[in-house]
Amino acid sequence: MKIVVLGAGAMGSLFGGYLSRHNDVWLVDVSETTVDAINANGVKVREKDGSEIVFHPKTCIYSSKAGIGKADLVVTFVKSMYTVAALENNKDVIGPETYIMTLQNGAGHESKLLKFADKEHVIIGSTQHNSSVLGPGHVFHGGVGHTDIGLLDGVDSKESAFMLRAIAKTFTECGLECGISDNVQWQIWHKLFTNTAASSLTAIYQVSLGFIASDVEANRRMRVLVGEAVAVANALGLDFDCEDVASEVQAVCENAKDGFTSIYADIRAGRKTEVDTISGSVVEAAHQLGIPVPCHEWVVETIHDMEKKNMKGGSVNV
Repeated sequence: MKIVVLGAGAMGSLFGGYLSRHNDVWLVDVSETTVDAINANGVKVREKDGSEIVFHPKTCIYSSKAGIGKADLVVTFVKSMYTVAALENNKDVIGPETYIMTLQNGAGHESKLLKFADKEHVIIGSTQHNSSVLGPGHVFHGGVGHTDIGLLDGVDSKESAFMLRAIAKTFTECGLECGISDNVQWQIWHKLFTNTAASSLTAIYQVSLGFIASDVEANRRMRVLVGEAVAVANALGLDFDCEDVASEVQAVCENAKDGFTSIYADIRAGRKTEVDTISGSVVEAAHQLGIPVPCHEWVVETIHDMEKKNMKGGSVNV
């Protein structure tokens, strides 16, 4: 399968590297430093046990310069605010039979993908894998888990069913366990709980996920955020148990206790974050439903304040 991964950051390098085991994979990124490092040394993935695996996907700046041709699958792993630009800059790899997939954090990404493909070719999903950048082309695989994918309106054709099965099969064979979900929106909210209740706090406190599991105050605030998000999700017709979700988020934080999230890294590096498609998506849905979410509003406002501080030359203490 010819797979183009847009974004060679933490998650793009992780998935692009693993998928290159049995596929023709191209990693596309705007950073010449990252591309040069991967071309020279491959993608280095450090596992939790300290071992390292090196993969050798193909890499380029823009697909138009590489003559990749039409891809079977395009996976977007850029920051959400750059999704449309990334797809536009690399639209030469998207043909009428190309499937476009998002495994990005947060919710609402499908509206951007639909600018480049019809509903039958847009795949949305979520993954429990966690990765952080150690250097150009070098990532730490801090958390391992399941990946779930599905089409927006379910499977309407034999072709779509065949392609979904083929994608899930190759992901699994490459070491990224993957399943097909008939209710992928449930899966996306299931993943969103961890991002909005734990990852957002790692950005504000500038800590690893383990701190959220062990610190009394951080853990209390995480559980408040879980309660608000579950209330919104259930009002949308999904069925979650608050205590079960809190326990699952706790387990993720404990199992990836040394893991650092992308939103943590963005704040530390002075970059703009994806908070608007993570905690902000909960706030937006809550406002439409008339549900109070004061803790989520505080998270969004605080992270935006930290972004502004960085832009004005301030620093984040770590």
